[in-house]
Amino acid sequence: MSAGPRSVRLHLAVLAVLVGVAVAGCGSSSSSSSSGAAASGGAGAKTSAPIAAVGAENEYANVISQIGGPYVRVSAIESNPNTDPHTFEASPSVAQEVSQAKLIVQNGVGYDDYMTKIESASPSSSRKIIDVQHLLGLPNSTPNPHLWYSPNTMPAVAKALGADLAALDPSHAALFRANVAKFDSSLKPWYAAVAAFKAKYRGTPVATTEPVADYLLEAMGTKNLTPFVLQADIMNGNDPSAQNVALENGFFSKHKVKVFAYNQQVVDSLTESIRANAQKAGVPVVGVYETMPTPGYTYQSWMLAEAKALQAAVTNQKSTLRL
Repeated sequence: MSAGPRSVRLHLAVLAVLVGVAVAGCGSSSSSSSSGAAASGGAGAKTSAPIAAVGAENEYANVISQIGGPYVRVSAIESNPNTDPHTFEASPSVAQEVSQAKLIVQNGVGYDDYMTKIESASPSSSRKIIDVQHLLGLPNSTPNPHLWYSPNTMPAVAKALGADLAALDPSHAALFRANVAKFDSSLKPWYAAVAAFKAKYRGTPVATTEPVADYLLEAMGTKNLTPFVLQADIMNGNDPSAQNVALENGFFSKHKVKVFAYNQQVVDSLTESIRANAQKAGVPVVGVYETMPTPGYTYQSWMLAEAKALQAAVTNQKSTLRL
């Protein structure tokens, strides 16, 4: 069995409904307003119907809205911070929304396989699909699916969005290109925070529950002491070994780590007990998320907030349980 996130649970009965709704939705149009996206970019009067677009996760939907501005109508499938994205179950309404979309951004790496199933059930030669895994050239065996935490991911997504939106709506190609440049520039404060931390605190030992923010932690130059097998077990809903749990708790009691990055979105009795042990030992805890906290955040402000929270934990021993 290849490594990866928990498989998305689609019951056969629900899948049958999805297929039927998705196929039926191909010939219909939607007049519903966009949901789950924020911070549109650009300006100007609309001269045509906006492009129906879907981001499988709300962080991707947010970037679509920033690049497309008023010329896209964006929906986010996964945006609830109180649900586990790994076990998300698509509904008939989700199938219809996806089947009607002209532009889709999905994560890949097994994280949102339901998107591919719905797309296959309602094929369209004119639909543009950006699969971030394929965009980045990553194999199916990529162990950590949380690609958006890597500083290299969203600039590539934004560039691909600019090209696809220009193909779908050539009359506004210049605006889409301008919004890509604007988006790239807006990432500079995040990049600066990451570089400054790495320059001063490279090698800082940290611990985690899941590999949610591992790409960011790596970019900041930290040393994650938590064995990946433990992170993967928790991520995939498997029972980790008692030895690895004891090792993790030992990082706190023996003061071997400076910060504990805790998946605030997906918790259970085990992760809560690990967090309690970190807090008891005085190790600052930083909550990280799988979908963008809303309202109030754009993708770039979310990533900057996480970087600042990690720095505050290391420099001031400050916990940020929730953004």
